Amino acid sequence: MSNKPVALITGANKGIGAQIAKDLAEQGFTVLVGSRSLESGKTTSEAIGPDAHALQLDVTDQDSIAAAAERIRGEFGRLDVLVNNAGISHAGKPGNPFPSGGATSGLLTVSPLEDIRAVYETNVFGVIAVTQAMLPLLREAPAARIVNIGSTGGSLSWNSSPDNPHRAMYGAYSASKAAVHAVTFAFAAALESTPIKVNAACPGFTSTALNNFAGTRTVEQGAREAVRLAMLGADGPTGTFSDEDGPVAW
Repeated sequence: MSNKPVALITGANKGIGAQIAKDLAEQGFTVLVGSRSLESGKTTSEAIGPDAHALQLDVTDQDSIAAAAERIRGEFGRLDVLVNNAGISHAGKPGNPFPSGGATSGLLTVSPLEDIRAVYETNVFGVIAVTQAMLPLLREAPAARIVNIGSTGGSLSWNSSPDNPHRAMYGAYSASKAAVHAVTFAFAAALESTPIKVNAACPGFTSTALNNFAGTRTVEQGAREAVRLAMLGADGPTGTFSDEDGPVAW
């Protein structure tokens, strides 16, 4: 059992997730590197150090989620932070018209419904399923924090503004992130009477495999706001969407 606070980060074997895990370990957390591939998670955990542990977790597989929750309770005995970071920009099938990912991946006007469903299964239903499974542990923590990774690409306010020359809400990824924002607010409202705080962090256009490394921000920059929200004090907000510069329009 752990005497240190424990943080689970989904999709943490690489990119922003791996950086969030590294940063939280440096802040004194025991970090659980959630990864579909246990071997990949082990490689990342070993690079982070002794406070990191690989955890096999496929957010689209209910059995995998249940097994992860059972292992956390049995091996660590607590969960203080959940960062729902796992995400995909497109279905990833051979011949995908948008292999680089990004906001235009899976245009709703042309993308097969099964491909759109695949994006939602990871980005939206995965967030709900993992959060529901981890809530019993989070409720037992003195001050649990849930952080979901949002995106300005899913901001209805930002994308609907006629003054915005950089509209990005074209495809399944952006639409799924708008849904993540709604899910974040719904969980925050449902848990408002508890010490649990639920917020969404925008990492910005970060260079990761999600966008074929086209992003202009480093993973260190992209992880900052999620780490800050994971460590909010008792007087911190809940039900918000923000980046390192402050609130972001839903």
